[in-house]
Amino acid sequence: MRAKAGSFLSLCYNPQLAALVTLQPLKRYDLDAAIVFSDILVVPHAMGLDLNFKEGEGPILQKVGNENAVARLSPVNGSWQVASVCETLQHVSQLLPQGCALIGFCGAPWTVASYMIEGGSSNRSLALKAAAEKPAWFATLIAFLIEQSVVFLSAQIKAGAEVVQIFDSWAADLSSPLRQLWVDGPIAQMTERLRALHPDIPVIVFAKGVGEAHQEIAQKSGCQAVGIEAELSMDWASKHLSPLCAVQGNLDPMALLGSEPSMVEQTAAILQAIEPRHHIFNLGHGIKPETDPDRLARVVQTIREHDAGGHG
Repeated sequence: MRAKAGSFLSLCYNPQLAALVTLQPLKRYDLDAAIVFSDILVVPHAMGLDLNFKEGEGPILQKVGNENAVARLSPVNGSWQVASVCETLQHVSQLLPQGCALIGFCGAPWTVASYMIEGGSSNRSLALKAAAEKPAWFATLIAFLIEQSVVFLSAQIKAGAEVVQIFDSWAADLSSPLRQLWVDGPIAQMTERLRALHPDIPVIVFAKGVGEAHQEIAQKSGCQAVGIEAELSMDWASKHLSPLCAVQGNLDPMALLGSEPSMVEQTAAILQAIEPRHHIFNLGHGIKPETDPDRLARVVQTIREHDAGGHG
């Protein structure tokens, strides 16, 4: 599909092909939901920044690092980038198997801002400096990202998304006070605005790597589900997060590269640690490229066998 589209970015913005890619996992596995094939950098691209993906290096994004650069950013509503993602969702919603949910998503303000400030993938030193020093332009950038990310998610919901997820991939980079300012606060503002616009649409929040601070984020945001990384105990999540919201996670992607008995054992341990009605089974992060696809089928089989045994 990617070869046919010409590049990763071209594939993201080809609604017909992106819809087929979104549906591919459902054709191969017995899954309960599809998440739209897109990228978190759609938002800065729609704001007017140049974006390319270089093979072996990842995204190359036009940098933002001062008040003038922030002032030049455009609202995303009406952009062809947002329209393309929404068209993909419309295609998927028409082809989705009955009983399967459709998930839209965006990056959280801190994570997206870090890519914008660094100009792509990096150790995020410039972004961390801005987060710590709090220049006026950085606060303005975060506020604009909050606003425009809600616009983007709202457009996805109108196009057919039944659930939306907010990914803060670099949340763990920040110390507690800075995390509360640039991760917890912006996510809470986003969920509040989404709740006002779309009160029946669940919001999943994944602030990767924050550990037990997931509880604080869940409390502040009032989200319907929290994604957790593999390193956090599901026993802890069951005790501290389940009373607040559903939990999504958290099989270690590395488990799919180990022995099958060990993988099945780890899957079963997660299933047994939390009430099924409070749990969305998922990996703790993205699947490794070298993973044998049949391994994922075995994980799904383990989950279904657990359900069939009267556990879910």
